[in-house]
Parts: sequence; C-alpha cells; structure tokens
Amino acid sequence: MIVRIFRAIIHDDKTDHFRAFMLETALPLMRKQPGLVSITPCLPRPETPNEFCLVMVWETVEALAAFAGEDWRQPHIHPDEEGIVRERFLHHYDLAEAA
Repeated sequence: MIVRIFRAIIHDDKTDHFRAFMLETALPLMRKQPGLVSITPCLPRPETPNEFCLVMVWETVEALAAFAGEDWRQPHIHPDEEGIVRERFLHHYDLAEAA
C-alpha cells in the first residue's frame, strides 16, 4: 500500500473557503475512488493556521494513478482550489506492515 500526504498552505483570507471545499467537495469525491483504503482530513492548528493536510492510503500505485493521472507524483488540483492555495506539498511512502 502507498501513503499519500497532501499538505496545502492557504492564503490568509481563504482558509474558511478551503475548509469548506476540503470537507464538502474534496472528501466526498475522494471517498468514491476505487482503491482508496482510507483518507484522513487534518485541519490547521494555532501554530500553523493556514496549513491543511490530507493523509490517504491507497491499495496500489495503479489505483492512485487511476485517480491522479500518469503524473501521480504531482498534486492533483481541483479547479475550485485555484486562487485559494498558496503552496502545495506532496509526499509518498510505502505503508509499513505492523510486526
């Protein structure tokens, strides 16, 4: 399995808009994707008031690529995010098996 961590830094005046987008648009869309094992939305903390995160676990790279496209290593950007997100970060890891 592959873990995909998406972090977004939001423009100061757009955090409420992005929160609504993430919870009302992105999550329902993501939860319908074949091969998505889990998704955890993470909201900003006081020390990082503009930073949101999604932690996803995918069954395979192929399932992830079916959702995000051939260039799955780059952030998948929904049109509703334009002008809201200041910076995007994307990280991938293999899920460690519990001993």
